[in-house]
Amino acid sequence: MTGIYTKLVSKVLFPLHERLKKHDTVTIKTQLEKSQWLAKDKILSAQNQRLQQFLIKAVDNVPYYKALFAKLDLNVTDINSVNALQKLPFLDKNTIRENFSDLKSNNIGTVSSFTTGGSSGTPLTFLLGNERVSHDVAEKWRATRWWDVDIGDKEIVAWGSPIELGAQDKVRIIRDKLFRSTLIPAFDMDESKLLGFIEQIKSIKPPMLFGYPSVFSLIAKLAIAKNIDLTQLGIKVVFVTSERLYPYQREIIEKAFGAPVANGYGSRDAGFIAHQCPSGSMHISAEDLIVEIVDQQGNVLPEGEKGEIVVTHLATSDFPFIRYKTGDIAALDLNDCACGRGLPVLKDIEGRTTDFVVSANGTMMHGLALIYILRELDGIEEFKIVQEALLHTRVEVVLASEHQLSKELRDTIIKGFKARLGEEVVIDVDIVAEIAAEKSGKYRYVISKVTC
Repeated sequence: MTGIYTKLVSKVLFPLHERLKKHDTVTIKTQLEKSQWLAKDKILSAQNQRLQQFLIKAVDNVPYYKALFAKLDLNVTDINSVNALQKLPFLDKNTIRENFSDLKSNNIGTVSSFTTGGSSGTPLTFLLGNERVSHDVAEKWRATRWWDVDIGDKEIVAWGSPIELGAQDKVRIIRDKLFRSTLIPAFDMDESKLLGFIEQIKSIKPPMLFGYPSVFSLIAKLAIAKNIDLTQLGIKVVFVTSERLYPYQREIIEKAFGAPVANGYGSRDAGFIAHQCPSGSMHISAEDLIVEIVDQQGNVLPEGEKGEIVVTHLATSDFPFIRYKTGDIAALDLNDCACGRGLPVLKDIEGRTTDFVVSANGTMMHGLALIYILRELDGIEEFKIVQEALLHTRVEVVLASEHQLSKELRDTIIKGFKARLGEEVVIDVDIVAEIAAEKSGKYRYVISKVTC
């Protein structure tokens, strides 16, 4: 049963908040909650129609796509279905960097600059408009409601971006208090801080948790080891995102909290791609996102076969993402979901992972604590961090063209890493021509060989 305060937030305060920000979130969410129950073929038919409208805007208003269609001697009518998207080349991070200005629509509205977390080793700066943000928030809101929780219910958010954690200005603090959302930092997690998080969870008794699976698995592991019972707090669901969710993490989280884990797959650049429903399926937000699965040669694979995820986001008119390569691996499920929703299903998701590292004093911290040091430095194209031992970490760096590893840059890296890991830790910085893939063919950019 939804409480009175939750209804006040979800029906009055949050809609007012979104309206003031000029977001169409409420209207979109209402539409999404209806369209999810359509048959799959009707959802995909509507997707084709929306694709046509989206491409017309892109070719008319976006210099990059106007030039691309002219170069390929294509008309918008030539791309009359999702299958016909194969006539267009892929979009990747380098293409976006090289054509940043030309990817902006001539009719661009209010946009904000965003940068990816850099777990791939190659952070990307891009633009998000109100259209895209409204759809992203609406999709997350819809998925939240699948689990009998809503905006306005108490929640604890475990997050790791120092930029976001540092942006808690007065307005945002007031907003979070009104919406009953509590943020806990996913950095520097020694036992005492983990125990502090546990006490917060016990005190607040939130119906939902949201954040990194690695964070909640650490909390769960400690709670079980200390015989701390978290199963009677009324937690209905643990939403996890931003990292690959491993089966052992799901198992220990569900055991410790006595609640199901709901996985979410997506990224800042590609959007909220898929959310897990209570029946266990990862439903694609197909009203807004077209997902193709391609092999190493770029050929589109049939349903059921595993390959790289390529996304076309239909709510990115200000800065279009068309056939964007995510670098992650998955397959489209042949089977429909028992929940009855017609939304297509993504399975076998193998997103890039970010490990934890351990400081000299035994503090565990999210790998992003080190990634954020590197991603802000000019001249670094790619990187890989390997924690060889507690007192030895090695950093492989690929420099951008015409850049050299100056003493100043090397010292900045070493100083930043020592501040996180400890002054006694030896930091080696090695220049490499490229970052090699693992034997599996995937890339890992933070690897810790230290066991706790």
